[in-house]
Amino acid sequence: MRLFRFGKKKDVKEENCCFGGNSVDGKTKNCGCNDAGDSLVSIKVLGSGCKACHELYENTREAVKRTGLSVEVEYITDLEKVMGYGVMRMPGLVVNEKVASMGKVLKAAEVEKLLHKLGY
Repeated sequence: MRLFRFGKKKDVKEENCCFGGNSVDGKTKNCGCNDAGDSLVSIKVLGSGCKACHELYENTREAVKRTGLSVEVEYITDLEKVMGYGVMRMPGLVVNEKVASMGKVLKAAEVEKLLHKLGY
């Protein structure tokens, strides 16, 4: 019995992609992987433009450079986009469209450790 879902069940098969987004009919939706498997696609620093946010951005760029990854680190200050990730405390760090940290200024070594923990 299906509670609170009226009508017929749709025949669209949804599968989880590698980062928890949904894949509908082979096309990724709300997903950072874009069928790239386990590769690192994007790193974003979310902030309001304050000193702490700039510091996390610089530390993240340094960590990416040290690890030899070929990924551009984006710095997003648009508050609508920041709220779209659900980050309420800044700065925030997003790896492959998944929030990895918020409310902390991570040092470069901590960002490297985080990336290694996530498998990059």
